Amino acid sequence: MNGGRLAVSVILLGAVIGGIGLWYTADRAFYEPVAFEPGAEIRLVPLASDQPEPILAEAVQGIDAKSSPIKFRACFTTPMSLAMLTETYRPYDGAVPLNAPTVFPCFDAEAIGAALETGEALAFLSEPNITYGIDRVVAITGDGQGYAWHQINDCGREVFAGRPAPEGCPPVPEGPTPSEGQD
Repeated sequence: MNGGRLAVSVILLGAVIGGIGLWYTADRAFYEPVAFEPGAEIRLVPLASDQPEPILAEAVQGIDAKSSPIKFRACFTTPMSLAMLTETYRPYDGAVPLNAPTVFPCFDAEAIGAALETGEALAFLSEPNITYGIDRVVAITGDGQGYAWHQINDCGREVFAGRPAPEGCPPVPEGPTPSEGQD
């Protein structure tokens, strides 16, 4: 009887330790604060150009990890109005914020997504192909709260699935794609 209890205890202890390790690697490990370039922390692509340009941004904070090109998240505020932003910068269709780790509570993907759906927030293209197949997206609410994240674009979706790049995509770089283990 004691041997069975010992075996169950060892199994349960192993499961708890494994669960804690899995949670830690998914939510805490690898993330580091982002060091933004002063004066160019947040950039958007203007309607009249393909080159991103800095916007007014304050209280910028961000995290990223080398383990994946889509782990970047940032939060900031801007005094710029949505009306001015929409007249000046390129919108981003299909913006879907990804969950952030709990150590970065300013980025609530569910709330940001809901604000995008209702029109309380608008999404803009920040940096196209920041890494092949990955765009940086910025969403800004009517009260000036801003959020940024990386999102797989149409080119990346096809190439990472092992299909040829669609027409109009930049050339695929040599070496493994992010889905094959490249950081």
